[in-house]
Amino acid sequence: MHVTGDFPGGNIVIDSIDGDVVRLRPDLRDTDGAWFYWHFQVAHAAGRTVRFEFTQGPAVGVRGPAVSEDGGRSWRWLGPGPHDTFTYTFSVDGAPVAFCMTIPYTGSDWHRFLAAHAGNRHLRAGQLCTTAKGRPVETLVFGYLHDEPRHRVLLVARHHACEAMASFALEGLVAHVLADTPESRSLRERVEFLAVPFMDKDGVEDGDQGKNRRPRDHNRDYADPSIHRETAALRARLPNWDGERLSVALDLHCPWLFGRLNERIYLVGLPADRHWREQQRFAAHLERVCVGPLPYHAANNLPYGTAWNTDANFSTGRSFAAWIAETTATPLVATLELPYANVTGVEVEGTSARAFGADLARAIAAYLT
Repeated sequence: MHVTGDFPGGNIVIDSIDGDVVRLRPDLRDTDGAWFYWHFQVAHAAGRTVRFEFTQGPAVGVRGPAVSEDGGRSWRWLGPGPHDTFTYTFSVDGAPVAFCMTIPYTGSDWHRFLAAHAGNRHLRAGQLCTTAKGRPVETLVFGYLHDEPRHRVLLVARHHACEAMASFALEGLVAHVLADTPESRSLRERVEFLAVPFMDKDGVEDGDQGKNRRPRDHNRDYADPSIHRETAALRARLPNWDGERLSVALDLHCPWLFGRLNERIYLVGLPADRHWREQQRFAAHLERVCVGPLPYHAANNLPYGTAWNTDANFSTGRSFAAWIAETTATPLVATLELPYANVTGVEVEGTSARAFGADLARAIAAYLT
C-alpha cells in the first residue's frame, strides 16, 4: 500500500502503516497551532479494508472525508462518523483513491472552468502578480467591460489556502453573471467585477493550511508592510481600478470543521455601525433571493464582538475586510463563511456551493438596485 500527498493540493504526514491501519496527521508546516486540512491518495490497496487514524486533533468533518475514485474528476462524502478516524474498503481492481477533508479545488479546476467560457466577450482573464515560487496569481474581470461602469464589485477567495468550498461558490457567482438570462444581462450592463480566485496561490497548490500561517497569514497581511506578494499587489492595484465606484467588496471563506456556528452560512460583522447596517441590508436581500439548496438566514450573521469575531482574533494583523473598510468609502464590505460540508442538514458539495454563488450574484444585483 502506497500513501502519498505529493501532488497539487496534497497534504499529509504518515506516522505509521501497520497492516491495515494507517496512522497519519495533517502537515502543519508553518502553521501556528493546529489546523485540519489534509489530502492524500492511496494506491496498491486492492481489496483491503483500511482504517485511517488521525493522531493529531479532530480532522474529519460532519460528513466524513471526501472521496474520489476516478482521479479527482468527481467527489462524494463517505458518510458521518468519528472526527478522528474513518474506514474504507478498496475495490479489487486496485485503482488509486483520493481522500480529502473537503472537496478540493486548485488552479487546474479554475482553468477548466474558464475554458468552458472561452471566447466570452464579457470576461477578461489577467494576472495580479507572480508568487514567491513563480506561479501566476490569476484575476478575472467580468461583467461590464466597455467603459466606466455604474458599480464595481471586488471578489476574493482563498486567503486561507485550505478553504476550497469558497472557490466553488465564486465559480457559481461568475457563471451566473455570464449567463444568457435577463437578470444576468441586467447585472452585466451595470457592474464590473474583479475576482482574485486564489489570494494564497502557492498555498493552494502546495496543499498548505494557509490559516494561521507564521508570521501571519494572507488575511492578516493588510497592515504595512505586506509580507505576501499577493496582498501587496492587490493593495497597489485597487486605487487604480476602483475609481471611487467600488460598491461591494466580498471575501469568501470557510469556517471550522463542525459545530453549530460552523454549519451555518454567515456574514462576519465589522466594528463600525455603518458597515454592519449595510451588511444587514445585503443579508436581507440574500435571504430573500436564495433559490439554491443551501439555506441562508440573516439571523446567523456574526456581529463584531461576539464568538471569535473580536479584537483578539485580529491581533496579528489587519484583515482584507478591515483594510477595505478603513481605506475606501465602499458601502458593503463583508467576509462570508461557507461551511465545508453541511448547512443545517443540507449537503455542501460542488453543485450546491455553485448554486449558492449564483444566489450571491442575485443578492448583489438586488442590493445595488
